[in-house]
Amino acid sequence: MQTRKLRHLDACLRPESQYAGVSTGLTAVPWPYRALPELDLGGVDLGTSFLGRPLAAPVLIGAMTGGAERAGTINRNLARAASRLGLGMMLGSQRVMLERPEAAVSFQVRDVAPDILLVGNLGAAQFGLGYGAAEAIRAVREVGADALAIHLNPLQEAMQAGGDTRWAGLAARLTEVVPSLPFPVVLKEVGHGLDAATIRAVRGAGFAAYDVAGAGGTSWARVEQLVRFGEVRSPELCELGVPTARALREARREAPGTPLIASGGIRTGLDAARALALGAQVVAVARPLLEPALESAEAAEAWLAGFIHELRVALFVGGYASVEAAQGTAVFLD
Repeated sequence: MQTRKLRHLDACLRPESQYAGVSTGLTAVPWPYRALPELDLGGVDLGTSFLGRPLAAPVLIGAMTGGAERAGTINRNLARAASRLGLGMMLGSQRVMLERPEAAVSFQVRDVAPDILLVGNLGAAQFGLGYGAAEAIRAVREVGADALAIHLNPLQEAMQAGGDTRWAGLAARLTEVVPSLPFPVVLKEVGHGLDAATIRAVRGAGFAAYDVAGAGGTSWARVEQLVRFGEVRSPELCELGVPTARALREARREAPGTPLIASGGIRTGLDAARALALGAQVVAVARPLLEPALESAEAAEAWLAGFIHELRVALFVGGYASVEAAQGTAVFLD
């Protein structure tokens, strides 16, 4: 499993890992421009809160990796950057550390980021194969996390050699397990998008937030084919998914009172602003941070600082004095 994790990192760095014919749809979301915004750029308030924790900006470092030494370096560099900037962070899938305790060190970041919002991560498929509340609690407590993300990835698993493809009855299983957990739980996709039917299926589970993780950025189906074959052999299947903008709109309609994380192809501060306008509370960014995080915490911090500056400028010229003022302002035409 450690070797596969490292091969995932290498595959994600290849341009073929990205969607080829599907975009996030965010560029189609109009953004206002005010020539007289009646604001000071420095006065735009990016502060917000998420899952009960304050954030200096509505930005999370998205789930990326774990389980190997290089993955541990990435996680610690990202955690240091998050701590310095007052952001949150989601860990990569922790299944490997539950099955191989020696891998837990690659997920340990609390010593370098004691105060950040930290979200653990387990795959939904595992809850259909025997995981329950005990494993979820262990994943959160052993890394000192504040919450847990449960990720959905059926297309990725179907493309993976030996992937977990028994998904029947999983909605009922999650509805059974999630209410018993003593911390907030986020339901997320990995980059192919949450659809409306899925949100309806788990509406009674009590998820604290949904991470739509839409199509248009990294295709984990492509990643798995690159790992397995060295090339993408089923390009049409790898392009399946719900684009990020559409996933946000559907999630907002299906779960109007539940906080949303916008991820999947979020590459610029303007992408983030448009996601907020579609109703997201925060955005999550992963792939653009991989190369900086391999370099240093300072490089990751510099990328994030630039991204946050872009978001601030977008709100400034749009005439929005705060994150809250921009949220949910997009006009739906259909």
